[in-house]
Amino acid sequence: MNIETPGQSQDSYHFHVMRRAIDLIDEADRAGAQMTLEDLARRMDMSPAHFQRLFSSWVGVSPKRYQQYLALGHAKTLLRERFTTLETAHSLGLSGTGRLHDLFLRWEAMSPGEFARKGKGLVIYWGWFDSPFGPALVMGTDKGICGLAFSAESTAKAAMEDLTGRWPMAEFVEDATMLRPWVLAAFGAERTELSRAPLFLIGAPFQIKVWEALMQIPSGHVTTYSEIAEAIGAPKAQRAVGTAVGRNPVSWLIPCHRALRKSGELGGYHWGLPVKRAILAYETARADA
Repeated sequence: MNIETPGQSQDSYHFHVMRRAIDLIDEADRAGAQMTLEDLARRMDMSPAHFQRLFSSWVGVSPKRYQQYLALGHAKTLLRERFTTLETAHSLGLSGTGRLHDLFLRWEAMSPGEFARKGKGLVIYWGWFDSPFGPALVMGTDKGICGLAFSAESTAKAAMEDLTGRWPMAEFVEDATMLRPWVLAAFGAERTELSRAPLFLIGAPFQIKVWEALMQIPSGHVTTYSEIAEAIGAPKAQRAVGTAVGRNPVSWLIPCHRALRKSGELGGYHWGLPVKRAILAYETARADA
């Protein structure tokens, strides 16, 4: 996997092709049809063989199979077949199976007092990287990664304003070189000096409880907002849980994309629902492969 400046990575190119495919698949899905490999390739201005290779190398399955993961009803299938109760996941050690949580050499949370100071006294380094899901803005302190935003569905400016606005009193320093080893490890790059990356959570105590619960969901599985509320001992706080999920500053690494509504709807996603669908499809395909 390449992690480079935006616009250069083959992985990011794959994501943008896939993002175009989502719109085409949705269009067919709403009409009660599926697109053939030839149809998708033609609409992408590619040969079927090239399109097949592109998707298979990016996600590990054929375009035909991947189309099933991208379909609008895939979330309901996940809830039916891959629903995880967090208590069971923890007791069976499922969080240690194929989980990005395993990448973390350590993780720690900012104290309530530190959080109340809105980042005052913190130096937060930042840089842009290409990822499998488009351009990613990554931020970190000397303790670990504290922010990760995707800009494929918004703009680089919006992503920057979003993350810097969470810790307005911090000092922000551009330093992609400092963050690069952590980012390589976080996205599972094959060639990196680190096998793991540290994570530093900056949030209110309730938010951190929710984010800890999210980290128990195995890759390729999902849970519900109500299940998370139960797991943290606040069964009536589903709305507050939903808000905390949405305020997760470290997308992908703290897997807020794995939280769905009981109805099987995707719910919201801070960085855009197409990105959430892409990540869920990516993880499901890799788990199946």
